[in-house]
Amino acid sequence: MKTVVVVPNWNGEKWLKECLDSLLAQSVTITLVVIDNGSTDGSRDILEAYGDKIVRIYRDKNYGFTGGVNPGIEYAIDNDFEAVALFNNDAVADKDWVKHLQAELRGDIGIVTCLLQTFDKKFIDSTGDQMTVWGLPYPRGRHTDIKNAPKKPEYIFGASGGATLYSVSMLKEIGLFDEDFFAYYEDVDVSYRAQLAGWKVKINPAAIAYHRINATAKRMKSGFMVYQTFKNLPILVKKNTPKGLRHIVYPRFLLAYISFYISALLRGDGWAATKGVFKHLALASKKTRERKIIQANKKVTNEYIWSILTHDLPENSQRLRKLRNIWWKISGRNHAAA
Repeated sequence: MKTVVVVPNWNGEKWLKECLDSLLAQSVTITLVVIDNGSTDGSRDILEAYGDKIVRIYRDKNYGFTGGVNPGIEYAIDNDFEAVALFNNDAVADKDWVKHLQAELRGDIGIVTCLLQTFDKKFIDSTGDQMTVWGLPYPRGRHTDIKNAPKKPEYIFGASGGATLYSVSMLKEIGLFDEDFFAYYEDVDVSYRAQLAGWKVKINPAAIAYHRINATAKRMKSGFMVYQTFKNLPILVKKNTPKGLRHIVYPRFLLAYISFYISALLRGDGWAATKGVFKHLALASKKTRERKIIQANKKVTNEYIWSILTHDLPENSQRLRKLRNIWWKISGRNHAAA
């Protein structure tokens, strides 16, 4: 299977060589493409030292994860590759990582992800993404013991963009990563669009990579993650929730969103959160137009989408669980309503 592996990089000289060396040592042949998002550290010198072993695409500034992978995906499309893998610059791949991902990418399976472990190999970073009936995504299994990882391939809702293989045919159909996301939840958006269009997502835990969680995010400006969260979460829900499920998902999401905003105010992140809210509103008309296209391409039933959503809150949502209990009492709903 003709495969490109795309690594987005922004000032990642500390980890870049270890990452690229692990990909160049793969047990199957790949083409390695690195997109440098205007790095100002020593990244360019590291990349140039690889010569013709890698393809380099230099951008003039930091376009985020989305703007850092789309040129690589376009390279794969333009050069008739069958698959494109995305890989974080702060991660390292097992030598059979691509091989095991390729083994599951066939038929209507458009996305295959791996067992993404913490760098100390003790805990799970991600075994894919969940999407809840509250419109809230979260990584499967994060921070749990590696012993709890899946033992065989299985279907999941979505995949982390940090270490995942995508069908080029699928991406040509559903579109590339939404660059308005910049970073955070853009991979859930792609997975959701894929599911709506009739493509499936799997994890093959035989494919293993090791990740330094939030290594890049820690170098961003204060409030970056908060801003992106308040901008991107409503975009994700607006674009992808099927019409027949909006009356269920939207009220839950609004309650969660307001709760998150109040929490941001209380911990001193109110300005970043407010900027995220207003940016989302500025993008609302554009995302409504995109929603119409996505939903017009929908090939699965609402019952199917309902079946792959998680009928609960993310595991670490203690405040929301308390609010949910109050809502149950007011609305007269039972616990089965999630």
